[in-house]
Amino acid sequence: MTNRERAMNILHYKSVDRFPAVHFGYWRELLAEWAALGKIPVELSKGWSDGNPVDKELDKLIGWDFDWTPRYSPRNGLFPAFEEKVLEVLPDGTKRTLNADGLIQRFSPGVVSIPAEDDYLLKDREAFETLYKPKMQFTPERINYEYLKDFNTEVYDKLDYPVGLGVGSAIGTIRSMESVVGMSYLLYDEDEDLFGDIIDTFAELQYQCTKAVLETGAHFDFAHYWEDICFNSGPLLNPKIIEKYCRKHYERRNELLHSYGIDIISLDCDGVTRDLQELWVDTGVNVLFPIEVGTWGDQFGPARRKYGKRQLGVGGFNKLALREDKAAVDKELERIRPLAMEGGYLPCPDHRLMPGTKFELVQYYAEEIKKLKI
Repeated sequence: MTNRERAMNILHYKSVDRFPAVHFGYWRELLAEWAALGKIPVELSKGWSDGNPVDKELDKLIGWDFDWTPRYSPRNGLFPAFEEKVLEVLPDGTKRTLNADGLIQRFSPGVVSIPAEDDYLLKDREAFETLYKPKMQFTPERINYEYLKDFNTEVYDKLDYPVGLGVGSAIGTIRSMESVVGMSYLLYDEDEDLFGDIIDTFAELQYQCTKAVLETGAHFDFAHYWEDICFNSGPLLNPKIIEKYCRKHYERRNELLHSYGIDIISLDCDGVTRDLQELWVDTGVNVLFPIEVGTWGDQFGPARRKYGKRQLGVGGFNKLALREDKAAVDKELERIRPLAMEGGYLPCPDHRLMPGTKFELVQYYAEEIKKLKI
């Protein structure tokens, strides 16, 4: 069987000869660490991104079959994006920068985690109408028609793993533009109608981008949303607000995908997602990804018990075991085995592998997961 057949069979509750070894990438600091230890060539520690040639070379060294990531995404964000620039350098070396979404961030020296949100441009209707709305309109330049023209023969048919289409978000990218603070002020103190207009305008753009890609006839096995709208205790906004403004857009976009035969629809949302899972499952988003067991606990097991076979998953292997020893890896494999045997679930380390992860244990995990079959 090919890895595409294995993955699609599992997600459709069919039998396979073995499970594929699936991953979700790395912290760049881990790749530098592995290179310093002589585990990988230095050139492979640089230039990595999801699904690129470096990623494929690392797959060969480690034993992965593929990275769960979209193969193609149209330009479904702000276009043209804001020019990224440094606005100010503070005495301690901290940089205030304007990013491509119009968010002003602080980058502190030596800090490698997500930068602090300092300010934002999307504060009122004037800013939306003059700065943002023109960047949220569909144009043919958003679609790489030349690439998609021969996509089926030059890309799809030459790959043995699932090929995904990125379909944007309903609220996550809006959060990236406004910041959590900005969304909160807009909703509760300023202009809720404007908040709705922003979501509707951006969602229409993403629908048109998705439709244009599908109309080319390019083949995709799954669709994928990016929707980081949760944190350590749940959604960043009241779930009722997300339901009110986003349900119709999930339904419309997913109906379009279904009309083209795409019934595997995954959504990447970090944090505790349980209060949004029903909305996603009901509207056709059926793959919970990633499943961050090591940070937030098992969110997939309870979701599977609640929603049954409608709830699929990719992830759920506690990656912290990959910093320990083989016994810890074996214990975690035994924990996820019952869920894997039910079908509809592709085990995968539950987020990007972080510094301290042991190269040999990752190889061991990739080898062991391939021994599972249903």
